[in-house]
Amino acid sequence: MKRRGNPWLFAGIVVVLSCFYRAEASTDANIITVPGEVINKTAATLSCNLTDLSSKVGGHFWTKNGKVIDATKSDKGDHYIEHEIKTVDYHSAGIYSCVFLTEPQVNATIEVKAKPHVGAYKHSEHGNENDNVTLACVAHGYPLPTDWFWYKLNEDNSKTSISNNTGEKYGIQNTPNKTTLSVNNLDMEKDPGFYVCHSVSDQGEAEDKIQLRVRSRLAALWPFLGIVAEVIILVTIIFIYEKRRKPDEIIDDDDSGSAPLKSNSATNHKDKNVRQRNSN
Repeated sequence: MKRRGNPWLFAGIVVVLSCFYRAEASTDANIITVPGEVINKTAATLSCNLTDLSSKVGGHFWTKNGKVIDATKSDKGDHYIEHEIKTVDYHSAGIYSCVFLTEPQVNATIEVKAKPHVGAYKHSEHGNENDNVTLACVAHGYPLPTDWFWYKLNEDNSKTSISNNTGEKYGIQNTPNKTTLSVNNLDMEKDPGFYVCHSVSDQGEAEDKIQLRVRSRLAALWPFLGIVAEVIILVTIIFIYEKRRKPDEIIDDDDSGSAPLKSNSATNHKDKNVRQRNSN
C-alpha cells in the first residue's frame, strides 16, 4: 500500500520557506530589494531590481532618511541598481530608499540597523551649592534607543540607579534621541562624582558618563577677594617704602643747607684779613 504525504506538513514547509525568502528580500511596487533589512553586519551592499521591464526608466537615485544621496544620481535607464555601504555603524545606519524615475515614480526601502552611539552633551558640569544642574546625553544611529537609564558611580565603580521616584532630588526626561537628568539642591558632599546615561535599543546598548563638580556658593567671590587682597598688599608696600624714604631726604636737605653757610663764613674771614693788611 502506497503512503501519501501529509498535505499539512507540505503546506507548513511552504510557509516557512516563504517567510525565509521575505526576510532576505521584499517587494514594493514591483521592486525586489536584497536584503530586506541589514542587521548585525559590518558592511552591506543594497540592491533594487525593478521587475516590470516594460516600465521606461528615466534615471534613478538613493535616499537616506528621506535625503537624496547626490553621488547616486544617474540618468541611466537601469532596472537593477546597487548601493554599497563599506562600514555599517551609527553613522551609516538608517532607512535607505531606491527611487526609479518612471511614470509614475516608484521606490522601495531597506532598513540598515546598527548599535546606537551615545554621547554626553558635556563631559564635565559645574554647579554651585544649593543650585540645580542638568546633565544631558544624545543618541545617534538607527534605530534610536527605546529605553534610557541613569546611574551614579560609587567609589568602587558600582552603580546606584536613579529614577524620577527619588523624591524631589532628581528629574529625568527622555525622548528617543535625548535624555536629561536634573540634580536639584546640590550638596557639596553627596552630589559630586560621575553620572552614567545608559541607552537600550533592539540592536544593543550604549552609554557615556559625565563628571559633576559642586562648588561653594562663595566660590564666585574668590576672584574679587583676590583682587582686593592684591590692592591692599600693594598699598601697604608703597606706604612702608615712603615711610622709610622720608627721613633720608630730610638729612640730605640739612646737609646741603649748612654747606653754603660754612663757605660764606670762611670767605668773610678772608676778606677781613685782607682789609687789615691794607690798613697797615
